[in-house]
Amino acid sequence: MAIYELSCATGHRFEVIQSFTAPLPSCPECGGATRKVPSNFAIVGAATLPPPPERMPQTWKGTYRGDRDYVTVLRRTAEARQKLEDKHPELAGDRRPVIAHEGRYEAAPLRAGDTPHAPTRTAGHSHSHAHQHGHEHGHWHGRTEHADPG
Repeated sequence: MAIYELSCATGHRFEVIQSFTAPLPSCPECGGATRKVPSNFAIVGAATLPPPPERMPQTWKGTYRGDRDYVTVLRRTAEARQKLEDKHPELAGDRRPVIAHEGRYEAAPLRAGDTPHAPTRTAGHSHSHAHQHGHEHGHWHGRTEHADPG
């Protein structure tokens, strides 16, 4: 017994469980002749895509100091990614060389032609507060620059 997805000429779709040799049933909605339709099927597990070039090690240290087996795996992974991008160019993304990829550029690598981002302060954020006595004091949240008298 197998599960078949069937369709009639008017577009009704339904599934039926029957043997391979049994004749196809008529459409339960309109009574018309039916034909087998290729079904979507599910495969258990998740497909893995080779990582894009910017996610691959960029330094000698990142290759475990040139470990032969690890470098071979990296080369094969890069070749698999290249084949995938050749087949599906929409996955290729930005091909400009990566200039910086560590530190503040880890989440968004700096590429050739990009302007570097201004350094961000990680200890908090800076802004001024207006106080009731008519003037402003600048404060660093997370750090005190001066004591506020009022």
